[in-house]
Amino acid sequence: MTYLRTGLGYDVHRLAHGRKMYIGCIEIPHTCGLLGHSDADVLAHAIIDALFGACALGDIGTHFPDKDEKYKGISGTALLTACAEKLREHGYEIVNIDSTVVAQKPKMAPYIPQMQNAIASALSIEPSKVSVKAKTEEGLGFTGNETGISAYAIAMVEKLQQQ
Repeated sequence: MTYLRTGLGYDVHRLAHGRKMYIGCIEIPHTCGLLGHSDADVLAHAIIDALFGACALGDIGTHFPDKDEKYKGISGTALLTACAEKLREHGYEIVNIDSTVVAQKPKMAPYIPQMQNAIASALSIEPSKVSVKAKTEEGLGFTGNETGISAYAIAMVEKLQQQ
């Protein structure tokens, strides 16, 4: 018997000068980057929370705490790969991921195909299982006034149960 489960993820990081911007496991040219203990890949982090949530395995901080120095500067790619390994250890396979990046600038649309491929590669799944969308907030809120970027993700996983 097969069981399907879903999980929801959200993440936000403040924009900061002097850092590179990584979103969706790729570097995006911009005047600022995102502030965080890791590379602050807001999209990778939201996807990780969605995946762990779908499996009832906690959240990103449970598995990769920001107080642990071994995760300082770690890439979203490395965290996604480790997340996928943990899911497989618990008998889960990723069915699909749908995600949205919320940023006034930079525009994400030109980078979406690269993001989908990079995320899929990190998770060892087909790119067709990864959807990335982008929205602005029309100048409203912290994303609209360009002080931060957020991301949402929902994931579906499948677990094959022994009969």
